[in-house]
Amino acid sequence: MARVDVLTVISPVFGARTSVLVGEDGACVVVDAGALVADAVVELVTSRGLVPQAVLLTHGHVDHTWDAGALAQRLQVPVHVHVRDAYRLTDPFGTLGVLGGASHDPSGPLAQALVAAGVEPGAYAPPSDVRTFGSRSDDGARERDEDVVLETGLRVVARHAPGHTEGATLYVLDGVVCTGDVLFAGTIGRTDLPGGDGDVMARTLRDVVVRLDPALVVLPGHGPTSDVARELATNPFLATA
Repeated sequence: MARVDVLTVISPVFGARTSVLVGEDGACVVVDAGALVADAVVELVTSRGLVPQAVLLTHGHVDHTWDAGALAQRLQVPVHVHVRDAYRLTDPFGTLGVLGGASHDPSGPLAQALVAAGVEPGAYAPPSDVRTFGSRSDDGARERDEDVVLETGLRVVARHAPGHTEGATLYVLDGVVCTGDVLFAGTIGRTDLPGGDGDVMARTLRDVVVRLDPALVVLPGHGPTSDVARELATNPFLATA
């Protein structure tokens, strides 16, 4: 069982998960912030008397970052993201390829999903207080960084897990791992968007994911919660890693 309290808000855009992870003293971090989640997260934090420390982004795709700027401003906390994905925060549609459309003309499936949820794609505002970790590499997505312990009030280990994007990151806390779009229940994230790489994802699965503590609860970026032991036993992509 997870030793941090896990509160969940689901965005209506692509069903992206936002996790509020709460320590014993009420300190909390928010992992990812999809469209139209800010009000619900602020309500959770306020009603429970929590002390927010940071917004952590598993990667830079805008279905996970749309509300990051507004939420961080309202909670008065910084946004943390791997340095290799930071560029996506200022060009959320152009960096998504066919899923987003052009920078100046967001017309892809994501923009359509935003409009369907009542959100104007042109209303996006990037976060102003961004803290990066990890290292830039001439080798792009192919080189993996060592773990980084983030200073967030809770002990959060940022574990670089490239393949879905160059800066994709797992966040490991006491009893849980937030896997973003690297690992889902029964499957893994796609690698065909800009910055994705199937060979790099295969190495991430082999060198990072299969070495996670089997007792960890898995909080993916979309879909149901799982745990590492279940994924090791049943996820076909991990069986071949």
